[in-house]
Amino acid sequence: MQPTDPRTQIKHRLDSLVAAGVEFLPASSPVAIRSETLPETIPPPAALLHEPAPTSSTPPVDSRKSLALLANDVASCNKCPELFSTRTQTVFGVGNPTPEIVFVGEAPGGDEDRQGEPFVGKAGQLLNRIIEKAGLTRDEIYICNVLKCRPPNNRKPHADECRNCRPFLDRQIELLAPKVILCLGGVAANNLLGNTTGITKLRGQLYDYNGVPLVCTYHPSYLLRAEGTPDERKLKFECWDDVKLMLKQVGRTVPG
Repeated sequence: MQPTDPRTQIKHRLDSLVAAGVEFLPASSPVAIRSETLPETIPPPAALLHEPAPTSSTPPVDSRKSLALLANDVASCNKCPELFSTRTQTVFGVGNPTPEIVFVGEAPGGDEDRQGEPFVGKAGQLLNRIIEKAGLTRDEIYICNVLKCRPPNNRKPHADECRNCRPFLDRQIELLAPKVILCLGGVAANNLLGNTTGITKLRGQLYDYNGVPLVCTYHPSYLLRAEGTPDERKLKFECWDDVKLMLKQVGRTVPG
């Protein structure tokens, strides 16, 4: 693999931060993010993302700044050698940094690895239709994955990889402080609920994750694979029932 130019790497990182809803980097003075124009000499990201020690006169750091710091930690993570050596970039998350609803998927795929944003491929297009049908937009929710790096050949995440990434996910959800979580697929559901139960048995019910209501449903990729089969209609109706259960947790009117 050819080494990537440092300016390109930094631009990818700024692009992903902008996609995640981050408007500035926490420093002694706010640094506005404008990834389309970069200076000839770029300070190291760690220097940009330095958070001053709190003092009695320092106000609490808001979620945008804390998410930016966490995204930087994720970008520098090398705990999983196979993922670290094959990724183009990390895929932190995207959307409203103060959302009512957080969608949690499995792991980035090839399109996501290239663009630095979750759910931008075919599964993402189906997810967009589900979001739209629910009367929502991607700008008002937040979308992330259990893993922040693409597994080679889009294989299923290994248990040790999920464990390595779990502190990032837990902190991310803590900072987002949603009113409800929707797990997309068994990997996300099993990791947040700490079980190995199949998604068909998990869906349709309400769970608790650190005090936050949690709903499980099928991963969009699973729904795509079912297209043209006798199960397609049944699975899509069940997924919609799960979405309606999610909407009720935030007092949203369920579209007809």
